[in-house]
Amino acid sequence: MVTEQNPKRRCSEACWLILVTACLTGCVHYQPRPLSPAETAAGFASRSVTNAQLQAFFETNHVELPGLGHAWNLKALTLLAFCYQPSLAEARTQLEAAQAARITAGQRPNPSIAVTPGYDSQIPGNPSPWLVTITTDWPIETAGKRKKRVAQSEHLAEAAQWNLVGTVWQVRSRVRAALVSLYAARETQSLLTRQVLAQSNVVSLLEGQLAAGSVSGFEVMQARVALQTAQLADEDAVGQYFLARGQLANALGMPLHVLDDIELSFESLDEFPRELTQPEVRTQALLNRSDVRGALAEYAASQSALQLEIAGQYPDVHLGPGYAWNAGSAADNQWNLGLSVSLPILNQNQGPIAESAAKRAQAAAHFLTVQANAVGEINAALTAYQSALKQLATAQALLRNLQRRLESTREQLRAGAADALALASAEVEFATGAQSQFAARIKAQQALGQLEDAVQSPLTLTSTLLHAGATGGQRSQ
Repeated sequence: MVTEQNPKRRCSEACWLILVTACLTGCVHYQPRPLSPAETAAGFASRSVTNAQLQAFFETNHVELPGLGHAWNLKALTLLAFCYQPSLAEARTQLEAAQAARITAGQRPNPSIAVTPGYDSQIPGNPSPWLVTITTDWPIETAGKRKKRVAQSEHLAEAAQWNLVGTVWQVRSRVRAALVSLYAARETQSLLTRQVLAQSNVVSLLEGQLAAGSVSGFEVMQARVALQTAQLADEDAVGQYFLARGQLANALGMPLHVLDDIELSFESLDEFPRELTQPEVRTQALLNRSDVRGALAEYAASQSALQLEIAGQYPDVHLGPGYAWNAGSAADNQWNLGLSVSLPILNQNQGPIAESAAKRAQAAAHFLTVQANAVGEINAALTAYQSALKQLATAQALLRNLQRRLESTREQLRAGAADALALASAEVEFATGAQSQFAARIKAQQALGQLEDAVQSPLTLTSTLLHAGATGGQRSQ
């Protein structure tokens, strides 16, 4: 005999089915992404400057991608690093994590449900002593806690954004410093080669005069020592050149062999701009440097955290409507409405409030420290740059005088008033002066790089390039 199912039971089962289906369809499923050191190493080794993604990235930023055999200047190399440098990719993922935390902060607490079957043996004549009790818990946050959590997460995301901007500057700084080092090693080696040739000529002439009895062996020995010293410096410059190539490849996030396929341009390293020394540039740096803005955002987050803990003094409300059903009697339905709050008797959240207040004071002190360090860095970099420019001017004046002396010695040789040894000695002095002048030029370029890092001005890295570094080109290789 088939009996019709209870309509209330069918309705209850349908409600449960709908609830379970809704919960399951909203779930995110785990997707594994294993990392293989062998595959990542192979991907790094296969990086190149000719792929389509890099071409698209350069076109997006309105920069022409240099082809093979064409010169790569500092701007093009900077964009290349923005595509491949892994430290930038890491900073971007940190920002994404901070932005995802805003979703967590904005979530409302889920209600809960509890089913507690019971057994009542004291009900005589009841067909079934089983009882089914269903209770729910609907939490209601008070005192604007959710809004304050969201505000805190937004400030932390802003701090992560400024951390990414700071990483962009660091990447650009490393590329420029490596390019300057490579330029310095290459030109120094060239100048030392000229000095070795000039000093070799001096040694040959002195050895001839020694054979004729015109000079002593001590003078010849001094000349030989000077020659060997120059040769040693020349060999060191060769080593510094290959070291600088490795540093540049590392700064770009590229394998070393890529540098064999491209030509580098050092034209921008002959410029010494004065715009960065202006007072308004330094003032803007104290307000807009990435570390200053990041510390300010962290302080704002500490303010929101304190507000959240103060709001924690006020308890949340929990609504708990429930239902009980006697399995033995269709008419035995019981409904109840529960309300619960925690009683702030033993504590009023004083501990977390005190901790948050202390952390806010710590964040304020950190901001003042960061800003004070920025002042010191800017002043030191400006002083070093101005001093380096003065030294460069002195070295250039010295080189001009050595050039005049060399030309005068050549004229005297043609007139018979000087000998070949005097000319060779003048050539050695000029070669030494050229090295001093170039060393002063490199020192000035290094000081300029430190000033650029200190002020972080759009005059150095435009907003377009800064955005390119923050958004990135190729994420995975």
